[in-house]
Amino acid sequence: MEPTPEKKTSAARRVTKRTTKAVAYRVDEFLSAKGPRFRALALTHAFNAAGDTLVAVALADVLFLTPEASEARGNVFLYLAVTLAPFAVIGPFLGGLFARYPVAYRRGLGVASAARAVVALLMVFNLSNNIVLFPLAFLMLVFSRVHGISRNSLLPVALEGSHELVAANARMAKIGVVSGTMAALVGGGLATGLGALSEDAGSRAALLLSMFAFAISAIAAQGVPFPPKPDNQGQRRGVLRVARSVRLAQLATAGVRFINGFLLFLLAFAFRDEEAGLFDFGFLLGAAGVGYFLGAIVAAWLERILREEPMVVAALAIEAAAAFVAAQSFGLVAGAALAAAAGFAWGVAKLAFDGLLQRSVSHNDRGRAFVRAETLFQLSWVLGALIPTALTIPSGGGLAAAGVLALGAQTLYVAGLIRPRPEQPLPSSPSPDP
Repeated sequence: MEPTPEKKTSAARRVTKRTTKAVAYRVDEFLSAKGPRFRALALTHAFNAAGDTLVAVALADVLFLTPEASEARGNVFLYLAVTLAPFAVIGPFLGGLFARYPVAYRRGLGVASAARAVVALLMVFNLSNNIVLFPLAFLMLVFSRVHGISRNSLLPVALEGSHELVAANARMAKIGVVSGTMAALVGGGLATGLGALSEDAGSRAALLLSMFAFAISAIAAQGVPFPPKPDNQGQRRGVLRVARSVRLAQLATAGVRFINGFLLFLLAFAFRDEEAGLFDFGFLLGAAGVGYFLGAIVAAWLERILREEPMVVAALAIEAAAAFVAAQSFGLVAGAALAAAAGFAWGVAKLAFDGLLQRSVSHNDRGRAFVRAETLFQLSWVLGALIPTALTIPSGGGLAAAGVLALGAQTLYVAGLIRPRPEQPLPSSPSPDP
């Protein structure tokens, strides 16, 4: 006897309910793998990353996909200036604030997310007004930096122990990639589906969704624990000093970031010159995201057998090899493979450096150290991106130059690691009084 339509509907509801519960359980298990305190930090990061992606989808058409190449390059110049400006503004302020009140890390998570929700709503009503849109994008990036630096500074506090910092950073990166990918699918679907209604209907819808994502991130931030009280409450710290290994790793990671910026924009303009469409650009960005995700997986595994420094060396070697290979036969597939390799290298290098810094710097100085490092990384990325934006570079020659640069950075970093530290002179005894 064939089941009635009512029974079929009831069975479908039961299957949907069981599937939803199973997915929710898996997601909660993924977020809670390193304890309940980590879960709260991971949750606020997941919704913040989703909001970031939705904003990027909403602004992609405004910033890059313009009919005139000169206009596209002008928009990119302006965008690069906007991405760098937050560090010039918030760097000194955040450094002093975190030095004086390390508990500001925890406040920064919620305040930054709530502020981004407000800015996203304002962008909805000013999407076609560049005079207002770019200052709003500037504010969006400022609060993004505040959130990211606060999150990195709080990660050791959210763990049950100080071990497996690279693995914890890698899991946080994977959470960001997964949530960002889901947001990209939703935002891309909105942009495509609503594009028939009006020119910017999809972008406005993506910005509205980002507003809700940032709001949920602000709520989730309330469950993140406060850091320990500083050693000298309310007193400004002295000069920030970090170990030589951290300084060398920071410079090498900045080299990876510089090459990433160069490669990404070299590929983007090469594709644009060939009149590639939105799908090709999305494929390129998706490949970079997949590479970063794989880098996070591999970094967590490498932590068990290697220190952080060799991981940074390996990242530079992978970037050099990928650039040389792609230079031999450039195209969509080769470009996507190169973007994936660059994302992989950045993931391994950045997660290794974050773990090294978190392990080597006390919680009192961690915020200032991350402000300095993130400022250097962003400056490196912008400088790398400016070269193919300002100059029309043949893709083959540009890729070969990137490979040579990566090899040079790797050689200098290894030489710095193996160079023996100069011996400190013994303090001389005071001369006797005459």
